[in-house]
Amino acid sequence: MDRFVNRIARLLLRAAAPGRHRHVLALIVAGVVFVVAVIAQAGFVATEQRAQAPAGLATYALTGRVVHVADGDTFTLLSEGRRERIRLASIDAPETTKGRERPGQPMAQVARQALAGMVAGKFLTLTCFERDHYGRSVCDVPLARGGTVNRELVAQGLAWANRQRHGKYLRDPRMAALEASARAARRGLWRDASPVPPWVWRYQCWRHGHC
Repeated sequence: MDRFVNRIARLLLRAAAPGRHRHVLALIVAGVVFVVAVIAQAGFVATEQRAQAPAGLATYALTGRVVHVADGDTFTLLSEGRRERIRLASIDAPETTKGRERPGQPMAQVARQALAGMVAGKFLTLTCFERDHYGRSVCDVPLARGGTVNRELVAQGLAWANRQRHGKYLRDPRMAALEASARAARRGLWRDASPVPPWVWRYQCWRHGHC
């Protein structure tokens, strides 16, 4: 696109150069094409910036300080003066209480406190994949010692590998094995013989009242 715009600009300059025969109609047409090309380029760049993460394996980074931890898989990052809501990728933590009609799950506060202990107040650079339908960036949170906060929560038995919609949101292939290990060791939420996955809880309890 840049090369195309530059070429049109050179043609305009040549057409308007002293000593050359001026073709007024050609000059007008070239000018219109030039304006359209500039507008199209601006639109393309704006769209690319809004999308941030193309389909496939492409990622984008967010850097900032964690200013609030809402629950075991959601926090707020202050990045370049903006508050960015972050949803941890590949996992789903127990739901916290969100009003009388939406009670929380066992271990929800333990999971929230564990996440807060790893990220609250820290300056982080996240690896993000997309924005979800709530406008949150869906991200991995790297740990300085290696691995991710996402994996650590699952390994401690404080979150599930997110198998909602047949694994559509499970980006990290190691999550299933980490969950199996935590379940075998009966860590965290796996002390319960049959803990309810959050996506099932949201559907059965919050939507249909079967808590």
